[in-house]
Amino acid sequence: MQYTWKDIEGHVAACTRCPLSRTRNHPVMGRGNGGADIMLIAEAPGGEEDRQGIPFVGPSGEILDSLLRDCGLKRAEIYITNIVKCRPPGNRDPGEEEKEACFPYLKYETYLLKPAVIVCLGRVAAQRILSPDFKITRQHGSWTYRKNYALTATYHPSAILRDSSKYGAVKQDFCEIVKKRDELRLSGRTDCRRV
Repeated sequence: MQYTWKDIEGHVAACTRCPLSRTRNHPVMGRGNGGADIMLIAEAPGGEEDRQGIPFVGPSGEILDSLLRDCGLKRAEIYITNIVKCRPPGNRDPGEEEKEACFPYLKYETYLLKPAVIVCLGRVAAQRILSPDFKITRQHGSWTYRKNYALTATYHPSAILRDSSKYGAVKQDFCEIVKKRDELRLSGRTDCRRV
């Protein structure tokens, strides 16, 4: 069966595959440009996202918007989503069973989007997507290539809320992400299947 964005949104809205469905206010489907070259993947919605059903609103969203602006990007140019579509109670890390329950949705989002660049925001996303032993403090900003995608990771914007000194490092990572996207465009590799 060939899924569409509307199909995935419907499945996420009705999902009861894990216990998080019983404590959520709203599932949070990814949002953004359906033809974006850059896909940002975080771990899970927070409290404000759960209330509104929209990814990256509230203080973390303001930090993200500032990072994007500082590197010449707008939200309209990217697609942003989470590994887990429902908020874990108390903003705890999502459990393995919860990540596995939601992972098919992320796969379909990636398949439909076909980004050139995938960016993991934070340790949890990086360890699920890049490597189980990924160390965000040492490895953020490094690049790997897998399944025709250019992949990297940086700190989650909420880390900047806890430690504002990280802003410069994350800004540098975001500007390198833009450079990587531009390199891929110049080489004619805007379709990730040709990276």
